[in-house]
Amino acid sequence: MLRKIRIALAAVFFTLITLLFLDFTGTIHAWFGWLAKIQFLPAVLAVNLGVVAALVVLTGLFGRVYCSVICPLGVMQDAVSWVSGRRKKRKYRFSYSPALSWLRYGVLGVFVIALAAGVGSLVELLAPYSAYGRIASNLFAPVWSWGNNLLAYMAERADSYAFYQTEVWLKSLPVFIVAAVSFVVLTVLAWRNGRTYCNTVCPVGTVLGFIARYSLFRPVIDTEKCNGCTLCSRKCKASCINARNHRIDYSRCVSCMDCVGTCKHDALHYRLRTKRLKPKAANDPGSRVDERQIDAARRSFLTGVGVLAATSVVRAQEKKVDGGLAVIADKKIPRRTTPIVPPGAQGLRHMAQRCTGCQLCVSVCPNGVLRPSGKLETLMQPESSYERGYCRPECTKCSEVCPAGAILKITPADKSAIQVGHAVWVRANCVPLTDGVECGNCARHCPSGAITMVASDPDNPDSPKIPAVNAERCIGCGACENLCPARPFSAIYVEGHELHRAI
Repeated sequence: MLRKIRIALAAVFFTLITLLFLDFTGTIHAWFGWLAKIQFLPAVLAVNLGVVAALVVLTGLFGRVYCSVICPLGVMQDAVSWVSGRRKKRKYRFSYSPALSWLRYGVLGVFVIALAAGVGSLVELLAPYSAYGRIASNLFAPVWSWGNNLLAYMAERADSYAFYQTEVWLKSLPVFIVAAVSFVVLTVLAWRNGRTYCNTVCPVGTVLGFIARYSLFRPVIDTEKCNGCTLCSRKCKASCINARNHRIDYSRCVSCMDCVGTCKHDALHYRLRTKRLKPKAANDPGSRVDERQIDAARRSFLTGVGVLAATSVVRAQEKKVDGGLAVIADKKIPRRTTPIVPPGAQGLRHMAQRCTGCQLCVSVCPNGVLRPSGKLETLMQPESSYERGYCRPECTKCSEVCPAGAILKITPADKSAIQVGHAVWVRANCVPLTDGVECGNCARHCPSGAITMVASDPDNPDSPKIPAVNAERCIGCGACENLCPARPFSAIYVEGHELHRAI
């Protein structure tokens, strides 16, 4: 029964979280956007102490339930492993293997150092929720959109407009490659060995595994009933059950209940921990080795968590400071000196330190403005670009869905007063000067009134009108760049600011 409940809950969580990345209408986020905010690492980076405390308590009570129910990457691996186990002679394909503590805590140490140092690319590669977000938004979402477009095509032929077509396009080739490689590697590992990634690489699994060592409820082997058949060990996808010695490594157990449902002798039960296992003799060398390993693991864990907590507190106390304008270069191609990050991100530093690269904001952007960065230092983090649309003043979807606090929640009124960049005019591309025709498109569509048309020759009022940009009023929304009729390169583009300003 417990296994069926776990599977049902995992299926619900997995389906709804996946839909957050597939939903291009924004409907799902209105109801279930909170599912992204209860993921462990985003909650830590957002300093959401209530969620972090709840997950710690949940793990302390029931073990690594988070890994088997809430984490979408873990559930995806379970699904792959289940399909693999449906093959003949593969039903009981696992076996006990000792924990690779040096690798687990080594990866956790590297992860914490990268997090403290602001090396976002490495953090995003290791974070489980971010890895699944990249897979869903880059691999699953296009298939979902193509299916929607097929339905829209068929409905239109039946004079129905229940569906509408959406554009499917490659947002970032490097990120697509990273997502594809991640999906292949995780699928192969899960197909062959179940939860290998979760128990050897995943830093969240390592943190929760340390807490799960002391969980109140856990699978317990009844040594009087157990006959040593090892069925439970061969069914355990976490490879954490040493059936012959009647021991379970609770730091790796994900509380999937597969072992409980497999035992044919009623020797395994998920119950309240009532007593400690009998310790080995003091002169047993195996006992001394185990104690040394546990002590080393405990020290590594506490050190890592201490640095992680200190980093989170420091980030929470960062203050806003004013910044200057970026260097303006007269370019034909908008190869921006400074990238543009969305309003609510406060600036490049805040984005780099908080963003987990989960791609949720990219998935929900209705205007095609946000896309993952392909630069090594900000790989997979969102940047704004205005070739397909501009950042409409009334839209705040990215700030509403960000679970890590990288994009703080803002209102449309707040957004209209946040300067993420400023427009730069490129004289060589301007239509009135190149084609001798009137334009003024940038000035007409500027929502902040930062662009006015002035005579190109101050001494001749009848000379062609060209745009004059008031950089202090411009908010960097990109309407001018997107709607400029000059082709193939816009005559006006937005240069980003390292630090956003209120105007």
